[in-house]
Amino acid sequence: MRFTGKTAVVTGAGNGIGREYAAGFASEGADVLVLDIDGVGVAETVARIESGGGKARGLTADITDEVAVKSAIEEAVDTFGSVDVLINNAGLHLGRYNETSTLPLSEWRRILDVNVIGALICATACRPYLATSGTGVILNQSSMAAYLPAGGAYGVSKLALNGLTISLAAEFAPHVRVVGIAPGMIGSPAVLQHLAPEHKALVTRGQLVDRFGEMADLVGMALFLCSDEASFITGQTYLVDGGFLPRP
Repeated sequence: MRFTGKTAVVTGAGNGIGREYAAGFASEGADVLVLDIDGVGVAETVARIESGGGKARGLTADITDEVAVKSAIEEAVDTFGSVDVLINNAGLHLGRYNETSTLPLSEWRRILDVNVIGALICATACRPYLATSGTGVILNQSSMAAYLPAGGAYGVSKLALNGLTISLAAEFAPHVRVVGIAPGMIGSPAVLQHLAPEHKALVTRGQLVDRFGEMADLVGMALFLCSDEASFITGQTYLVDGGFLPRP
């Protein structure tokens, strides 16, 4: 129970990996603010946490809306007394955002607004509370696509997020740690929706670990990086990709 007495804010927690993050932190004792633009998904995540004996509060907000985010974080503090962990998981991905020069500029602005500026808005809103907690941590959800030439606008947005992780780690030090996770192919609903079976086979053959990634693989890494066990780690983004992109 590494997070007993602490509060975790998880964006994009209405489904998929965000829901697993929220449930994972709740299982380790954290009070969880479930934040998503999808109200139905928020309610379902809160119900899952509470059915497991955890404590959660659900709110709907668009992470690109500074006023809405600030209000949500203030409600989290009013409800739970603190914010100790921020998981910047919400984002746009896949589909048309794999394009680069053919993607309309309006779509470029949208994905950068959500994947980069949205993360910055949430981090800025949480900073005062994270800094006073003594062990505040921000975890940014990146992607293996940041390092791939075919990542398109999505990959560019995640590469920019990696840069934001470094910049915020320097600016928020020493009171707040900022880290990132860059998943490979993970069997989340969003990925499986867009991945043909033959492509799944190609991915696993390119990995050193001979299986498809699971959402639990990311949850375990997130729990470690946000815990006191990782207190000497900041400014880094870690690949969790089964060895698809091995690096020295």
